[in-house]
Amino acid sequence: MTPLSPYASHLRSLLVLGLPLIGGHLAQFAIQVTDTIMLGWYDVTALAALVLGSSFFYVLFLMGAGFGFAVMPLVAAELDNPDGETQIRRVTRMGIWLSMLVGLCSLVPLLLAEPILLAFGQEPALAGQAAVYLGIAGWGIVPALGVMVLKSYLAAMERVQVVLWVTILAAAMNAGMNYLLIFGKFGFPELGIRGAAIASVGVHVISLIGLVIYALRQFPEHELFVRLWRPDWSAFFQVFRLGWPIGLTNLSEVSLFAASAVMVGWLGTIPLAAHGIAIQLATATFLVHLGLSNAATIRAGRALGRRDGPNLRRGALVAVTASVLFAIVTIAIFLTWPEALMSLFLDPDDPSKPEIIAIGVGLVAIAALFQMADGGQVMAHGLLRGVQDTRVPLVISAVAYWLVGVLSGYVFGFVLGHGAMGVWSGLVLGLGVAVAALMWRFWRRALPRAVPAARPAAS
Repeated sequence: MTPLSPYASHLRSLLVLGLPLIGGHLAQFAIQVTDTIMLGWYDVTALAALVLGSSFFYVLFLMGAGFGFAVMPLVAAELDNPDGETQIRRVTRMGIWLSMLVGLCSLVPLLLAEPILLAFGQEPALAGQAAVYLGIAGWGIVPALGVMVLKSYLAAMERVQVVLWVTILAAAMNAGMNYLLIFGKFGFPELGIRGAAIASVGVHVISLIGLVIYALRQFPEHELFVRLWRPDWSAFFQVFRLGWPIGLTNLSEVSLFAASAVMVGWLGTIPLAAHGIAIQLATATFLVHLGLSNAATIRAGRALGRRDGPNLRRGALVAVTASVLFAIVTIAIFLTWPEALMSLFLDPDDPSKPEIIAIGVGLVAIAALFQMADGGQVMAHGLLRGVQDTRVPLVISAVAYWLVGVLSGYVFGFVLGHGAMGVWSGLVLGLGVAVAALMWRFWRRALPRAVPAARPAAS
């Protein structure tokens, strides 16, 4: 056996888990893109209301999803434990409990969205339309968070193919239901933005039912839903302690990008359009890093459960290397074809196209640098979650994203007068500080503490 074979084994395992998870994230992204395109075809005002309403929805969803994400490393750590079935059941059930509680609490601001949006300075007509959307779509947050828990549970059980296919089917169902209900095709009523909201809820409910049936059939020994109503306070607080920092970390990252959009919006419509396209490009590539990060969480969690320090280190090194290599490829593409990438999102006859591309080319160049930093920070988060370290990473992220990222973006963009490129430079700086601190945290602090007396084991 050659010296490289352990690393090759880790790479194979990472890709077996990571590629379906990447596909699932891209399919989820396709759902959002489909909503945007179809309502854009229907009515521009409805599209603006959708963007506003769905942004509000996803802020609350990502906060609540922290408990779903927490289930992944907790389940993975028990896979190689002969008596782990009981603990897998306990933490998954309490992950469902916590997610349902957060979902029910989130219904209040979602169903009362109009005064909240007005308080944030939104136009009354736009706030009213967004509130109509959220009055229906808001009910989907409870099943959506349930889906997140079961996806994390099944991914940790290394049933990532079903996670991929359920998300692909959800994307197809969403497109079909949107077509029928937004435009009123084949005898269905023309409901516009209400149709998009109904489709969203329907997709979440059907996805949840499908995952529940699959889990019951494939893992009857876990008895996930037997006496689900009975509390298990020890497991409840175990999931809570790991999950709430993840939720707030998600919030801090989302708010960083929301703040950047607000700042670029101060510069005018053309810079904001260029910013939006560059963010779409960066998001699509980020999802690859996110899928690899999820796979790294599972692999690290399993190694932690075995107290297997050498393979935890090897697996982490392989995961980081894979993320870096993908970032290098993306950087080359972004720097070689920036105009072509920008043009994919623009009408050839749009008179503002040259101005948008002129600004966008610079943003795409910065987005190339952005790849290494953004991929690195999400990979560090994945590894830290795998060894169940989430509280200090929350503090690091909040400081890096807000005190460094937002503040420096404002200084570069407005005080020094570099405009949108200055704001994006602040994003890169904030993410760069985050990746440096988080990687140091994993390699120098979290990893030695997780397996201080580990023994070698097969990967």
